[in-house]
Amino acid sequence: MKYDVIVIGGGPSGLMAAIGAAEQKAKVLLIDKGDKLGRKLAISGGGRCNVTNRLPVDEIIKHIPGNGRFLYSAISLFSNEDIIKFFEDLGIQLKEEDHGRMFPVTDKAQSVVDALLSRLKQLKVDIKTNCPIHDVHYEDGKVKSVAFKNGDWYEADSIVIAVGGKSVPHTGSTGDGYAWAEKAGHTITELFPTEVPVTSAEPFIKEKTLQGLSLRSVALSVLNPKGKALITHQMDMIFTHFGISGPAVLRCSQFVVKALKKSGSREVTMSIDAIPDRKEEPLFQELAKMIKDDPKKSIKNILKGFLPERYLLFLLEQNQIDPSTQGANISNEKIRNFVKSCKAFHIKVNGTLPLDKAFVTGGGVSVKEIEPQTMASKCMAGLFFCGEILDIHGYTGGYNITSALVTGRLAGINAARSANSL
Repeated sequence: MKYDVIVIGGGPSGLMAAIGAAEQKAKVLLIDKGDKLGRKLAISGGGRCNVTNRLPVDEIIKHIPGNGRFLYSAISLFSNEDIIKFFEDLGIQLKEEDHGRMFPVTDKAQSVVDALLSRLKQLKVDIKTNCPIHDVHYEDGKVKSVAFKNGDWYEADSIVIAVGGKSVPHTGSTGDGYAWAEKAGHTITELFPTEVPVTSAEPFIKEKTLQGLSLRSVALSVLNPKGKALITHQMDMIFTHFGISGPAVLRCSQFVVKALKKSGSREVTMSIDAIPDRKEEPLFQELAKMIKDDPKKSIKNILKGFLPERYLLFLLEQNQIDPSTQGANISNEKIRNFVKSCKAFHIKVNGTLPLDKAFVTGGGVSVKEIEPQTMASKCMAGLFFCGEILDIHGYTGGYNITSALVTGRLAGINAARSANSL
């Protein structure tokens, strides 16, 4: 059988591509190797589905450090505001939360998936699940057909590859698409984990001294070999049995990967500023006054509430200060050093958890080989890419899904137009 457009992959970008193509009156087949569509969408945003972000476009691009600028053309054609309208037209009312994140009013990702599935049904898109692809075939410089592992095959005038990267593999993202892209002449840039917890071999990590401790709104930095910050994110973090995790850590993780690679060393240094809104000297003066006002009180009691208790006791110990010592008996130099570690506690990290534990895949099909306004391959006629298979990666907070939905919409519409023009 022959279709105008075949979309491979039933994640956010694939669903969007199939809808976009069908809205152009194309005959569309959507294929997924799993037993149901939208699995990654259903678990996104902690099961609530952060469908996009309402920040201005420049801000969105800034939050997609992996080739976000490539998306300027695409977002000018189908923006985050268009995504909001698209879902509202499907009957999904959205609400705005902190930092511009948009969620369905239902707080259920499944309601978003269901709305997309009912739109596919309405548009009479043919769907095949439990159908792993054996290969994508090309002939005379253009797409030809898709072969299934069971021996079936279907021809198409346009093929959209939307199979994701290699992160969250239980949703079906196992990197299948890279071989099909290479076969078409595309370059796959080096894959690496992003939005992923960071590992450390520091003794206090191995000894689980701080395991389970959360720090709120700290400024976490990745330092270069000269001690200068490569990146800083002010968010929450948590200490784990293998290293550190939490929003600030996830955002810094790709910079850890890049710094390790660039320096060629086994470790890079990260710095935790637990009191980012205060400068070091005024903080020292304040502590000195607190001690002067209550010299007989133990330092632990003087500093009560200054930091979370476990972290306070940990930093006191790091600076050889006995928590039960009276304030008057602690030298200014020790207090200064303690304040320094509140503002810049250094932790050596040696990598991240592997790609299959990451939220997002860094690297992928080189965007230099993709038409930015259509998502068409520059290497093979009738071939289109969208979503995480592309070398585009952002922070969590609705940025990756925005990229997936925007690129999916454009890939689908233009795949249909390409097929219709033949």
